[in-house]
Amino acid sequence: MSASDDSFQAAAVDLRLATFRLARRLRRERAVDSMSDAQFAVLATLRAHGRATLGSLAEREHVSAPSMNRTVNCLEEAGYVVRVPDEDDRRRVQIDITPTGNDIVSATIIRRDTALASALAGLDFSEDDLEILRRASALMRKVAER
Repeated sequence: MSASDDSFQAAAVDLRLATFRLARRLRRERAVDSMSDAQFAVLATLRAHGRATLGSLAEREHVSAPSMNRTVNCLEEAGYVVRVPDEDDRRRVQIDITPTGNDIVSATIIRRDTALASALAGLDFSEDDLEILRRASALMRKVAER
């Protein structure tokens, strides 16, 4: 039996509120305070998926190519990314993360995971509660990947 439209709507409201509040709290945890969320997203994408063109990064992040170019320029000036000539087409350029950029992503992930684990520990959740959270996170990933 499928859930009702009202149930989907109520779940959507609850999920939106909880997700935004948690995301805002986790975004405060950064290895570099001056880095924007957009800059971090580009670094995280490059770390996860490897080299990419400016256009594919812009498409993935849902921004214009000129906006992505500004973001990449800032990351390049800071030493977090480099532009590498495309091996197949020398007219194209690939953006790649540097070891320093990779370290920033790793340090930020550790900070965020530590902050979240600390918040969970402070709430005295039972093992059953934590299992519910793990199952809910799997469902949230399904929604996010849709």
